[in-house]
Amino acid sequence: MSIAHAAEPEPILLRQDGDGVATLILNRPGARNALSRELMAALQAELEAIGDDRSVKVVVLAAAGPAFCAGHDLKEVRSQSDEPFFKALFEQCSELMLTITRIPQLVIARVHAMATAAGCQLVASCDLAVASEDARFATPGVNIGLFCSTPMVAISRNVGRKKMMEMLVTGEAIDARTAETLGLVNRVVPADALDAAVAELAGKIVSKSPLTLAIGKQAFYAQLEMPMAEAYGYASAVMTRNMLARDAREGIDAFIARREPVWRGE
Repeated sequence: MSIAHAAEPEPILLRQDGDGVATLILNRPGARNALSRELMAALQAELEAIGDDRSVKVVVLAAAGPAFCAGHDLKEVRSQSDEPFFKALFEQCSELMLTITRIPQLVIARVHAMATAAGCQLVASCDLAVASEDARFATPGVNIGLFCSTPMVAISRNVGRKKMMEMLVTGEAIDARTAETLGLVNRVVPADALDAAVAELAGKIVSKSPLTLAIGKQAFYAQLEMPMAEAYGYASAVMTRNMLARDAREGIDAFIARREPVWRGE
């Protein structure tokens, strides 16, 4: 007599590694990968671990199932009614988005189907984004009486003011080509070419000096918030520090000698 055992539930976040690229896959397809507190905690922990892992050069953020990410888990949100829960929820989400910009590796969003509210915020928080032609982006909170205030922080740093406000106050979705025109995504490709396009972009980044990329990523986000004169002073100091790095000397020598550089991340 055999005893049937219930199948172990799949992890809500999957990870695949290869060739210097760590792919993190949101895996709540039945909930359209809504950002529950559990999923955000898992993603936060994985990103922090990757940030300290020198073998990882690029992170790809992908999703399983019929949508990229539907934003916050509204069933979880409505199961609570106290202010401390909501405060903790939005602080947790904000910290996750900031972590994406703070880790030294470049993060690429691989977007298919819908990315709404905090899901659209997730795309905007990534350093780069590649979308399939069927992708749609929206901040529809206004339709349910909840203005997408935290998503607008990241998205408005990608999209111009007038279009951002239109998205926020109408809740209407934009298509992938419009998102590309507005600067929310870098590239739009047919659905069957999405993986190849992401791999191509990731491969180009992996071929660069990881130290140089880490220095540059940190400087990029820091200078965005500075007045122009202050930004130039800061950037000059960054370039001076970069010039003293071994990889910069190697890169210049390789260029002069017309050979491929050998990066050490030093």
